[in-house]
Amino acid sequence: MSDRAALPPPQMLCFALYSAAHAMQAAYKPLLDPLGLTYPQYLALAALWARDAQTVGQIGATLHLDSNTLTPLLKRLEQAGWITRQRDSADERQVRLHLTAAGRQLQEKAAEVPLCFLDLAGLDREQAAALRDELAALRDRMRRR
Repeated sequence: MSDRAALPPPQMLCFALYSAAHAMQAAYKPLLDPLGLTYPQYLALAALWARDAQTVGQIGATLHLDSNTLTPLLKRLEQAGWITRQRDSADERQVRLHLTAAGRQLQEKAAEVPLCFLDLAGLDREQAAALRDELAALRDRMRRR
């Protein structure tokens, strides 16, 4: 087979990443369903659990999501009572996101989710960190090109 021959999807790196992402989200679903969360909602909340009172732009940058995708997700989190969205008093163009008491309580309920996922994936913390770093480096290289 020449270097230019078409590869079947199982031999493609892009397909391995694509199918792994689908498998990962499927693995998270039974962990997040009891909490009433989707995977993207969980990521947005995790960003706020790490640092409350971020702007929509900061969350978007962290999650690599544009505002068209992020805004409906944040509205649903607000409707669920887990966050509030408020105009920044120093810059009214900015919207700040704040966890509510219910959003902080949800953090406690979700505390075991990352460890449960590692168990499902058959990874220890060191393996997960190494894989995360390698994938983040790949993402960053592709975004720079």
